[in-house]
Amino acid sequence: MTPPPDDSRWFAEQVQPHDAALRAWLRARFPALGDVDDLVHESYARLLRLRARDPLRAHSVKPLLFTTARHLALDELRRRRIVPLQPLPGEEEGILPADDAPGVDETVSRRQELALLAEAIQALPPRCRQILTLRKIYGLPQREIARQLSISEHTVEAQVGIGMHRCADYLSRLGLP
Repeated sequence: MTPPPDDSRWFAEQVQPHDAALRAWLRARFPALGDVDDLVHESYARLLRLRARDPLRAHSVKPLLFTTARHLALDELRRRRIVPLQPLPGEEEGILPADDAPGVDETVSRRQELALLAEAIQALPPRCRQILTLRKIYGLPQREIARQLSISEHTVEAQVGIGMHRCADYLSRLGLP
């Protein structure tokens, strides 16, 4: 699927100029990853999906791009640290430990709750949603958000509080804790 012309232009002007710096930063910061092409492309894809939901300001693109790439790199490193499980005593004789994995019903319930949380966030006013997403989803510090959006840190703190309260109310009205 080819992105709309507006997205192509936006990408060429706002994202692509950071490509070389992003790749150099990833290689320097995460040398164990080796090839960073997949991380860079996934970062671009996530930025485009975010832009489709909520237009990004030009000056917020670079920090979001680098933060997204950092999170993806850390996830990849965590995945690589997973070691194969050794058989537990008794497994070889057919004595299996109890399964602690969540059942299908619990998994479905968690997914539904996440979908409702996404609805709650989407119901927020645009500015509040943007600030809450930058703070809670992307993990940007209040100071950085304030700088990017040219607002005070107090405004960021207040908007995050309002957003959290409204999301809690939204979920509460649906009977969720």
